[in-house]
Amino acid sequence: MTQPLRDKLVAMLDVVYPALDCQFLADQLLNTMGLDPGMPPPPAHQNNWDESDIILITYADTVQKEGQKPLVTLRQFLNDCLSETISAVHILPFFPYSSDDGFSVMDYLAVNESHGGWEDIEAIARDYKLMADLVVNHMSARSRWFENFRKRVDPGKDYFFEGNPKDDLSAVVRPRTSPLLNAVQTDDGERYVWCTFSEDQVDLNFANPQVLIEFAAIIRYYLERGVVLFRLDAVAFLWKEPGTPSIHLQETHELIKIMRLLIEHHTPDAVVITETNVPNRENLTYFGNANEAHVIYNFSLPPLLINTMVTGDCRHLKTWLMSMPPAQLGTTYLNFIASHDGVGMRPTDGLLDEDEKQRLINTMTSFGGKVSYRRTPDGLDQPYEINISLYDALKGTVQGGADHWQLQRFICAHTIMLALEGIPAFYIHSLLASVNDLDRMENTGRLRSINRSQWEIEKLETELENPLSHHSKAYHELTRLIAIRRKQPAFHPNATQFTLHLGLQLFGFWRQSMRRDQSIFCIHNISNEVQQVALSTINLIGTDHWRDLISGMTIDDQAGTITLKPYQSVWLSNRD
Repeated sequence: MTQPLRDKLVAMLDVVYPALDCQFLADQLLNTMGLDPGMPPPPAHQNNWDESDIILITYADTVQKEGQKPLVTLRQFLNDCLSETISAVHILPFFPYSSDDGFSVMDYLAVNESHGGWEDIEAIARDYKLMADLVVNHMSARSRWFENFRKRVDPGKDYFFEGNPKDDLSAVVRPRTSPLLNAVQTDDGERYVWCTFSEDQVDLNFANPQVLIEFAAIIRYYLERGVVLFRLDAVAFLWKEPGTPSIHLQETHELIKIMRLLIEHHTPDAVVITETNVPNRENLTYFGNANEAHVIYNFSLPPLLINTMVTGDCRHLKTWLMSMPPAQLGTTYLNFIASHDGVGMRPTDGLLDEDEKQRLINTMTSFGGKVSYRRTPDGLDQPYEINISLYDALKGTVQGGADHWQLQRFICAHTIMLALEGIPAFYIHSLLASVNDLDRMENTGRLRSINRSQWEIEKLETELENPLSHHSKAYHELTRLIAIRRKQPAFHPNATQFTLHLGLQLFGFWRQSMRRDQSIFCIHNISNEVQQVALSTINLIGTDHWRDLISGMTIDDQAGTITLKPYQSVWLSNRD
């Protein structure tokens, strides 16, 4: 009797664990996940998304109400304000943690009591597609597993990756400036654990297959509680090997395939998303052959789009867009401009030169932003990310500093993001146009806190109801644009996309629905000056009737021109 799932799993495990009995390991994993080894695969190249999908990114406690658990308040806010706007919500790590606002997990199977309980998570999952973090690279130094590592007992004894200070670790790629190895005292002497991100975030040892089995159990637990979108946090660093860069190793890619295989056989419409904040070419490898990530973050988009908006020059954004391969069916991009982290600078490698990077950094710091650094293999510290709220990042230009076009520039950036190939994701503080939270940054001592504000729901509701508030103006215009976007087949995440050539101040591209019955020409004035667009340059089909979906303007003379005010956008469609 054939066992297609088991056979496929064994072949993958053989790559990672060539010295082990991978048939026995496969049986352990399948039993842990509750899967039949003979079950057929889900349909190949199946899109588990469409044009209506919009993701909100938020912490569990971003919106608060006195006397109420934050997850209850969050659900109230989602249902009251965003039920017609988003289809999915990414709740950033909601587990007990010791640092890094949740990413130093102490217990993968518990909900932080201060946020609420699993019943609150499940309630949100009933109303929206739920995205959760699988923090696979590291775990808290205060976790039970790590305490057991110190005591040299299981579970945990061999769950963490150890290094030797005598090894040549000069090639290891680092996202931080902190020491890579940290000495810890255990019951059988001093040991050195590998800490890619911080002393409190100790890297897990997937060379021990028991760690993979543990994560299979964690994955199943999440699936049974309604999680359908899995964000594999910091997954590029998963497999370590002294003498190598210890990033993007083949074993890492194979482990992603294994996790995807288990997830999609348990829940065929579940989606795996890899979080790999690296240069663009490296990032694209996480699609594999449509057998690794279903979705990858478009990490080059935030810095390139911000750079475009503050320079008034779309040259680099256009060049990048032209170089991006269309995602195969069953895979797509996740588009975002801001997140809980900063604006990554590594994804600009090969896209911006050093002078352009420094000009962007200087502009962001003049708008109140801060810079975090990483250590290169040769011991130098280089900018890793810019920490700033998106609204403040767009308060002016490189030429003239802050100006009165901040809101228009902010809306234009999101209008571009909404129309691009892929699934749009809005960080809650972008949807609300939150500003730099310097007080929170000062209180926590962490630069990333500048864009991790917390809102009292009463104050937030007051701001959103005040027509003079910039929060209200941004929120209402963005939700209006999202409502338009969600109805257009040409904005399906896998619909055709071609870049238009309209000069340096006009950024444009063409989308066509998968059935080819709708075309949308997306044209954006990314400058602070009025621009004219000759309609003859975009070749509107003469027999169709064209209308701007944003303003309602109809095109009566297809040989004429349209005038775009500073930071104005049009979505010219032949179908309403």
